[in-house]
Amino acid sequence: MKNSYFFLLLFLLGTVTESSAQLGWEEFMSYEGKFRVLTPGEMQEKTQSLETGLGLIQYHSFFFEPKEKDADNLVYLLSYCDYPAEAVHSDSTALMQEFYATTIAAAVESVKGELLYQTEVFIDDYAGRYWRVDYNEGKATIKTKAYVVKNRYYSIQTITLKEKSLNISADHFLDSFSLL
Repeated sequence: MKNSYFFLLLFLLGTVTESSAQLGWEEFMSYEGKFRVLTPGEMQEKTQSLETGLGLIQYHSFFFEPKEKDADNLVYLLSYCDYPAEAVHSDSTALMQEFYATTIAAAVESVKGELLYQTEVFIDDYAGRYWRVDYNEGKATIKTKAYVVKNRYYSIQTITLKEKSLNISADHFLDSFSLL
C-alpha cells in the first residue's frame, strides 16, 4: 500500500514538472524571501522602503511582464514584506481575519475595482486568502493569493485583461508558490 502512494506521488510530481517544462516555465527561488515559484520568464526585482504607521517597511517585489501582445497575463507579481512581530503574526486568528479584510478592501479601493470573490486558502499550516478584483471599468482582472507566515506577508498576483481572466497560466503561477 505504501508503495502505491509513493508511486502516485512520483507520478504527480513528474506531471507537474513536465507540464511546467512544456509551458517553458522556470523555477524562481528567493532564499532571502524563503519562497519559490514557477514563472514564464525572468523575474525582475524591486525593493522599496515604505514609511507606515508601523514604522519603516522594506517591500520586496519580483515581477515579469511578457513582451508578447497576446500573452495570457500582463504581469506576474510576487511581493513580500516583514511586519513588526507585535503588529502582525499568523498565530493570531482574530488579528488575521481583520488583517485580510483590511488588505482586500485596500486592494479593491486602490484600483477602484469590484471584488468578485474571496476565499480562504492554505499553504502548509498557514491560512491565507485568494481573491479576484475586476477594475478599469471591468476590462482588467487582478487575481491575488496572500499569506501571512509568522510576521511575513506574501502576495502572489497576476494581472490580465478580463477576456483572458480564466487562463491556465495565472492558475499555474499562483498555485506554484511554495515556502522554503
